[in-house]
Amino acid sequence: MRHRPSVWQSAAAALGLAAVTLSTAPAMAGTAEGTRPTVVLVHGAFADASSWDRVTAQLQRRGYPVVAAPNPLRTLSGDAAYIASILKSIPGKVILVGHSYGGVVITNAARDAGNVKALVYVAAFLPDKGESTETVLDPEKFPGSLLGPATLDQRPYTDAAGEGVDLYIKQASFPEVFAADLPADTARRMAVAQRPFGVGAYTGVSGAPAWKKIPSWVIVSGEDKAIAPAGQRWMAARAKARTIEVKSSHAMSLSHPSAITDVIVEADRRTR
Repeated sequence: MRHRPSVWQSAAAALGLAAVTLSTAPAMAGTAEGTRPTVVLVHGAFADASSWDRVTAQLQRRGYPVVAAPNPLRTLSGDAAYIASILKSIPGKVILVGHSYGGVVITNAARDAGNVKALVYVAAFLPDKGESTETVLDPEKFPGSLLGPATLDQRPYTDAAGEGVDLYIKQASFPEVFAADLPADTARRMAVAQRPFGVGAYTGVSGAPAWKKIPSWVIVSGEDKAIAPAGQRWMAARAKARTIEVKSSHAMSLSHPSAITDVIVEADRRTR
């Protein structure tokens, strides 16, 4: 059967870069052990692993082994445990990168991972202990996000584990909320292909944060309509993270891959 690229890969191609094959096998990621750390990329809600295609391509050109991990987006505890299991399977040091809700996941997955030498948060949440994606930012204190009842759909589902509720960004709202600096037709196709965000992941309570003991970098998306930029700056300052800001929508991995790649390389250099 012929492989059909995801809409995220198609988005990368539409922006002038052919889709690449992601390095998702930990054994392959170990080929450059001793020369470069493995970069593990964790996507957030409403996206998939191929949203990292343009970043992956740039990292591979610079000699980094890459794992673009599939984030289940079901429950925070389950998602973090899954990513932690991937980290354990990788030989050598790791730079762990999280986008959006992926920031919550890496905050918990790296807690007991002895091989993670740096954390990079991309337009992401940095929760402290006892916080969740739902609660970490006060919308009255940090206005600017368009995510809410007017832009989100709740859809019940049933699977082998039982019943639950998924969140989707309404297709009509997706371009403005998530991908305002991408071509409109690309953003519309991304809206159709978005992966659902389980309410259990959205409300899951974070444990002790890895950013308190692992050097951290934050890339603030300055034109983000999903996570308020002021909230991103506040979380970065609280975590005492090295911070840069990019004039970007929430879909930074597609619209500004070079900025992300440069920060990852800097994190590697500063933690040698």
